[in-house]
Amino acid sequence: MTCPSPLPSALHAQVLSAPFAPGSKITAPLWNALLATQSQATPFMRYEYLAALHHSGSAIARTGWSVRCIALWKDERCVELLAACMVYIKVHSYGEYVFDHAWANAYAQHGLDYYPKATLAVPFTPVPGARLLARDAQARETLVRAVVQWCESQGLSSLHVLFGAEEDLQACAAVGLMLRHTVQFHWTNTSPGYADFDDFLSHLAADKRKKIRQERRKVADASVTFRHAQDSAISTADWDFFYHCYERTYLEHGNAPYLSRDFFRRMADTQPESWLLFTAERGGVAIATSLIATNAHQVSEEGEKVAYGRYWGALERVDCLHFEACYYQPLQWCIANGYTRFEGGAQGEHKMARALLPVKTSSAHWLGHPAFADAVQNYLDREGQGMENYMSDLVQRSPLRGTPPT
Repeated sequence: MTCPSPLPSALHAQVLSAPFAPGSKITAPLWNALLATQSQATPFMRYEYLAALHHSGSAIARTGWSVRCIALWKDERCVELLAACMVYIKVHSYGEYVFDHAWANAYAQHGLDYYPKATLAVPFTPVPGARLLARDAQARETLVRAVVQWCESQGLSSLHVLFGAEEDLQACAAVGLMLRHTVQFHWTNTSPGYADFDDFLSHLAADKRKKIRQERRKVADASVTFRHAQDSAISTADWDFFYHCYERTYLEHGNAPYLSRDFFRRMADTQPESWLLFTAERGGVAIATSLIATNAHQVSEEGEKVAYGRYWGALERVDCLHFEACYYQPLQWCIANGYTRFEGGAQGEHKMARALLPVKTSSAHWLGHPAFADAVQNYLDREGQGMENYMSDLVQRSPLRGTPPT
């Protein structure tokens, strides 16, 4: 692993310990304007989203997410912003979805501290996208060097850039960070797209098509219907019911929810345009819900409209209700509204049966201890080959009987 070279003398790197506080040099308009220039901007990197995580108490020092903003300015006047990123100092590895517990254990076995570490990620949100906001490739690479140098100065064990955009990963690799790959499952509706849900089903293998129809029939036969609401049409009562379901799902698995009710209240107030809510009802009574995010309000004319499956919960058990709420209703909506992609989130080979196909996602890692860095690089080389074999195997099991409409 190479050591990053010094920053160009003309540039000024600034570390902001309270980026969401009033009077911060990084404001919502400044951050969002820079985000809008990135090729893979998502609603989860908007200032409002990150600020809501902080101000709601969901991602703060007490929960193990101590935030800093590292900004790269043209000069010491700090007027012209060239690049910026949010860095979280972590004292655990929860809520990241790129698992490094084995690395932490190895450090501990050798009497070394793995925590605290630095993470560039959206807390609790494994959605690929821009992490290093920059005007150009040179500024992005310089920002990576600045972050690594700051980590060294703080005595942090490591830096982890999780689910980064392609240009982020290229900048990290150029500086000497190690790349790690995993798999997610995304659905694609290429132009001109499917005419309707039945048209979509017609492109699946017969057994997959039959299974989906059987699963949807089970939900319909249980007298369950769906309604959806978007943007400001999602009422406070809808949000309250969603959170009741969301919280119950976590508690049933023995965990407290990552996100507080106040976080979603702030989303309704500051970023309502990013949300789409499906509510399942039986006999006029709500029994389940699923929350979807979209990039509709930040996509350019030539860009693709993307929906992101996020959270769900149910108060009653109905066979196949999860599949209907989290996949079939959103996919049907995406087709009807011209969306080109639906991201189903981390993990889950079962998603392939619903035509969410494997996509490689990547992260980048720097470890300050040279011997551990070498050991991890050797491990990643082996893991990477295994991942390539796994991806090849998944591709061979595609549920599509041909190719999607183009």
